[in-house]
Amino acid sequence: MTEIHGIDWEDAFANAAYIDDGMTFPGKWTALADAFRRQVSCELDIPYGDGPRERFDLFRPASMPRGLAVFVHGGYWLDFDKSSWSHLAGGALALGWAIAMPSYPLAPGARISQMTRAVGRAVTRAAELVDGPIRLAGHSAGGHLVSRMACDDSPLPSPIAERLQRVVSISGLHDLRPLRLHSMNEQLGLDAEEAASESAALRPPRPISEVIAWVGAHERPEFLRQSALLVEAWSRKGQNARLVADPGRHHFDVIDGLCNPAHPLAQAFAGE
Repeated sequence: MTEIHGIDWEDAFANAAYIDDGMTFPGKWTALADAFRRQVSCELDIPYGDGPRERFDLFRPASMPRGLAVFVHGGYWLDFDKSSWSHLAGGALALGWAIAMPSYPLAPGARISQMTRAVGRAVTRAAELVDGPIRLAGHSAGGHLVSRMACDDSPLPSPIAERLQRVVSISGLHDLRPLRLHSMNEQLGLDAEEAASESAALRPPRPISEVIAWVGAHERPEFLRQSALLVEAWSRKGQNARLVADPGRHHFDVIDGLCNPAHPLAQAFAGE
């Protein structure tokens, strides 16, 4: 049963159906990412664990990095890998940051709680290679995973967590309980306990300098709600958190600003 209180949860999480030419975006992302990797210096497939997807790519600026930036991709915990998103490193790289882009295990082979721990290992390994403050950004499911790094039960070891300065969750999902009413849960396998424990909005935050929930103003109502929910819940717990609804942007183009160092999103992630 997908409806409760008048909400059709299958429709609530549908993105491509409400975006013109929505199905063409993945191919465009892959082409842009391939071209970007040919233009810059990068270290590919650095291992952070034993699994075949436990690898990250690391892009370094020409000069000493200001710190470590990490971008975690989306795909509803079911799809994509690091190779489709390399171009999104452009803004942070131009602003002087080294940026790591990990893949991570996906469902149904892994539970979301295991993905959280995997991203923690990826951030930890990348932080061993790059000194300085750490900033995290993630899109959609990746927005969920980076917000989990800032929770009270963060998988990051204390010395790494203490370097965490800013988290930008882009169109993130922070209350996973409705996903149990969606057909994708046949693959995610969320039970009530994991859905609650993996929901950042239901957990106390670990205090960091700033948390930003960034969402396209033209996104589906559930994504707008989820971003606002994180900001409200964490602000009430004392975390410096703010909401940005990017005018004119939808779920698939809201990430484009990461490519341009002058764009407000790139500045929110990697600016001063």
